[in-house]
Amino acid sequence: MIMNLKDCYIKFGGDFDEVLGRLRREQTVQKFVYKFLDDKSFLLFEASMVNKDYAEALRAVHTLKGICQNLSFTRLFESSSLVTKALKEGDWNRAVDLIPLLSKDYYEIIDVIEDYKSSREE
Repeated sequence: MIMNLKDCYIKFGGDFDEVLGRLRREQTVQKFVYKFLDDKSFLLFEASMVNKDYAEALRAVHTLKGICQNLSFTRLFESSSLVTKALKEGDWNRAVDLIPLLSKDYYEIIDVIEDYKSSREE
C-alpha cells in the first residue's frame, strides 16, 4: 500500500499542515524528510553520551531539535527538547534517563520514512 506524506506525519506524531505551510510544496517537504534519513545528529548524540562528552552531546541533540522543529516532527522535537534542557542544566542522569524515549521517537520516524520511501519506489 502506498502511503502519502501526510499519513507518514500522522504515524510518527508530526504536524504535516504546519510543515507544508512553512515549506509550501509537498515535494519540498518530501525532499527534506528524505534528507533526515542521512542526518547524523542522533548518532553523534548517542556516541557522545557513551563517551560522556556532554558538550558534544548537547550540540548534537540541539541540532536534532532544530531539524525537528523545522520539519514539524512534533514528538521527536519534544523528546529532544527535554534532553537538550537536561544537558543545558548539567543534569546528566536525567539526560541518560531520557535516552530511551528519544531513541524510540527517533527510530519510529526513521522506520516510517523508510516505509514511505520504499512504498514510493515499488
